[in-house]
Amino acid sequence: MGGASRNEKRRKQEEAERRLAAAGIRVPQKRNRTPAIVVAVVLVVAVVVGGALLIARALGSEVEPTYTAKADGAVVTAGSGPVVVDVYEDYLCPSCERFETRYGNEITTALNEGKISVRFHTIAILDELTNPAGYSTRAGNAALCSVPAGIFPRFHKKLFDEQPAEGSAGLSNDELIALGTELGAQGDFAACVQGDTHADAMAAETEKATSDTALQTNGRFGTPTVAIDGKKIDLNDTSWLQNAIGGQS
Repeated sequence: MGGASRNEKRRKQEEAERRLAAAGIRVPQKRNRTPAIVVAVVLVVAVVVGGALLIARALGSEVEPTYTAKADGAVVTAGSGPVVVDVYEDYLCPSCERFETRYGNEITTALNEGKISVRFHTIAILDELTNPAGYSTRAGNAALCSVPAGIFPRFHKKLFDEQPAEGSAGLSNDELIALGTELGAQGDFAACVQGDTHADAMAAETEKATSDTALQTNGRFGTPTVAIDGKKIDLNDTSWLQNAIGGQS
C-alpha cells in the first residue's frame, strides 16, 4: 500500500473517530498485542517444559546396578558402603512393590556410589495368599538362587515388576526360571529354583524377623520393614535414606 493511500485511510479514520466522540461515543484505543502474545507463548513453553520434567521425574529412568551381591542363608548383602540398611521384604507384598518403585533407583544409586550396603532379608509371610499357597517362598527362593547366577539386582527388580495379584496362583517355577534366563542367569539357576533350595533358610529368617520386637509396630511385624543400625525407620519420612547417608538418622 502506498504512502498516500495510508494517509488517506488514517485521515478518514480520525474523522470518523471525531464524529463518534462528538456523539458521546468513546472509541477504544488500539492495543499492541505483541507483548501479550509473547507472554502467552512463553507461558505455554514453560508449562510444556515443566510438564515434561515432571513426567520424566515421575517415570524416572532405571538406574543400572553396578554393585555386587552375596548371599548368606536367606539374606542377600549388596554393596559395601558404611551405612548398613536392612530391608525385610516379601515378593508378594504390594507395599514392598511400591517401596521398590519409590526408592529402588535411590537405593541403587547409593549402592553404586559405595555410600551404603543393604541386607535384603527374604521373608515369606504371605504364602497363604496365593492359590495354591507358597508363592512368597518360591519367589524368594528364586531371588536367592539369582545371587550365584549373577543376576540378583535385576532379578530382584523384575520380581516386583512382574508381581502377581494376591489370590492368584503366582508365577510358576518355570516362569521364574524363564525370567532369570532372560536376564542371563548362569550356572544351575534352574535346578536351584526347581529344588526349593533356600526354602528352609527362608523359613528360619522369617521366624527370626517376625519374633524381633525391635522390628514390630504395635506388636506386629509387616513388610516392608527397614532398619538402620538396628533401628526401625519410619517410612512416612521420605528422606530417610538421605538422612541416614548424611548421618542424621
